[in-house]
Amino acid sequence: MTAVTAAAEASPAPGRPSQDRPRTAIDRAVTDYLQHMGVERGLAANTLSAYRRDLARYSNFLAAEGINRPGDVTRHHVTGFAQALSDGSDGGTPLGVRSAARTVVAVRGLHKFWALEGTTTADPASDVHPPMPGKRLPKAITVDEVTRILEAAGTDTATGLRDRALLEFLYSTGARISEAVGLDVDDVSLQPAEAGPAIVRLFGKGSKERLVPLGSYGARALDAYLVRGRTLLAAKGKGTPALFLNARGGRISRQSAWTILKAAAEKANITKDVSPHTLRHSFATHLLEGGADVRVVQELLGHASVTTTQVYTLVTADTLREIYAAAHPRALG
Repeated sequence: MTAVTAAAEASPAPGRPSQDRPRTAIDRAVTDYLQHMGVERGLAANTLSAYRRDLARYSNFLAAEGINRPGDVTRHHVTGFAQALSDGSDGGTPLGVRSAARTVVAVRGLHKFWALEGTTTADPASDVHPPMPGKRLPKAITVDEVTRILEAAGTDTATGLRDRALLEFLYSTGARISEAVGLDVDDVSLQPAEAGPAIVRLFGKGSKERLVPLGSYGARALDAYLVRGRTLLAAKGKGTPALFLNARGGRISRQSAWTILKAAAEKANITKDVSPHTLRHSFATHLLEGGADVRVVQELLGHASVTTTQVYTLVTADTLREIYAAAHPRALG
């Protein structure tokens, strides 16, 4: 049994079919799809877990409708499930537009796979579209607020040096928090200053690798941590190659990184809701405001499509309007 199969079979509720009914041909075909997505498509563990939960709800919905075989599913069932996601008529928790859209996308992918593999002769979900969420601007904080947080982070202790290095790293690279805590020491190359910015190797969604520069502030903070902090933390552990370590010498968790940032923001008297993703949003927004090309920012963020990155241009457009309104003599009147 592969690791993906084991995960698919052993995932806890609500990520598996209801225990009140026997497994059906649909349940088995869903497991085949999850195997495909995990092994052949290289889906990240967190994304695969979300797919598993979404498709378990779908298979339970179909079972309640008396549908146990993939070939018996019709467009009516797919649209009925999409409606149930919004109103909870299937007994599940009603979902917001974004969560419902994500679930419908998972269902569409499932049916497309079944049709391509010959499990079914038709794709009943091909023209069922996910609900369109309203365009929501990313939350970013100002350069001054970022600076205050970074300067408030850390002390001259092993964990303090780590905290400063971690937050400087997140803002300097725009890395996702999962990418940062997943780094090993060998993924970072701290070159001499005359050789240009240091280079970091990040592993994004689907294990896609990209190289990202690390600015001088981030490089100095990371170097101080590696020289004076990590060695002390590593001595308490079992020789992990992880870059960022916890107080016991093991790899730091995403939850701990969130706590580190919250503490720094509180110390800096930042009252806004701040998370590690806030630093990623701010990284992108500040680059675009500084004149960076959107496709360069796309590459740095590891977005598969430039469309995902272009939402940040709406933020900078708002800034431009404010500056124009305040500065142009005939902007208002």
